[in-house]
Parts: sequence; structure tokens; C-alpha cells
Amino acid sequence: MLYPVPAVLVTVADKEGRPNVFTVAWTGTVCSNPPMVSISVRPQRYSYHCIEETGEFVINLTTKKLAFATDYCGVKSGRDVDKFKEMHLTALPAKEVKAPLIAQSPVSLECRVKQTIPLGSHTMFVAEIVSVSIDDAYLDEENKFHLDWADPIVYSHGTYYDLGKALGTFGYSVAKKKNKNNEKK
Repeated sequence: MLYPVPAVLVTVADKEGRPNVFTVAWTGTVCSNPPMVSISVRPQRYSYHCIEETGEFVINLTTKKLAFATDYCGVKSGRDVDKFKEMHLTALPAKEVKAPLIAQSPVSLECRVKQTIPLGSHTMFVAEIVSVSIDDAYLDEENKFHLDWADPIVYSHGTYYDLGKALGTFGYSVAKKKNKNNEKK
């Protein structure tokens, strides 16, 4: 009952360089130094073997505009269809791995597997982030990233949701209050 979770598009390439994209909702940050993430994938998934063969994948964050493609890439198999073509997704070359980035994604995390943990129905791939690509459209004039501009989505019990308004930033509960003259107390 740990919901909602991010719904991401994971891209892979097999040994021959053939790309595929699939949806993962069981993903998350596991370490900040070195930066590491995990994804959990069923061994029956077409892309599972690509990750097993190459030890690489890319996590592409999703948006409201990508919601339909996110669902489609989760229910259709790369064995049967070219999901990049069917969903009009643009594959871009990555900087450090062979798996492509998705041009329409606001953020793409290039990953190299460090550990594979069979868990039962899923196998967890723990991976180091080796490169990050950010769409300039989500950077302000000071190069600050604004994911909220991208309208990110999450997944809960079979339903996709967009995120609501921001409630506060880290540390706001203990930040000193400003008085009427914008001076810190």
C-alpha cells in the first residue's frame, strides 16, 4: 500500500543495439553518494533480458503529455510492436550507455547495473546513475530545474494521476518566518 509511485519509461537496447521502451512503476532512489536508483522488473518482460545482457538502462521521467504512451508501453510488448514508432517517441543517443533517451522526457537518467537481486515475481536492478540529461525547456533563466513545469505523473492502484500544487520545500517547517518587510526574524 505504498502509493502513489512514479510511473517511468525505461529504455533499453539489446546487444545488437535494438532499442525498446517499457513502463516501470516500481522504481526509486536508493543512494545519493554515489547516485543510485532501482527498478524492479518481471523476468518474463521482453526488456528484462536486455538489461541482463547489457547491464544498462535509462529511466525517463513521464509527464501528462506522455501518459498515454506510458500506459501503452506498459501493456504492449516489444516482442510484438515497435513502441517508439507506435507512440511517436523520439530516441536520442545517450552519453554513457547504449540504451537511448526519450526526447519527450523532461529528465533521463542513464544507469549501469551494480547489483541484481531476484525477489520472487520481480528482480530488482540496483544501478548507478552515470549521466543525467535535462530538457532545457524546464530550466529557468538561472538554470534552476522546474519539474512541475513538465506536469509529472504518478501511478496508484491501476490509475495514473498528475501531481497537485506544491505544499512547501524541504525545510519549510523549520524555516524562520519573514516579517512584513521581508526581513528574516
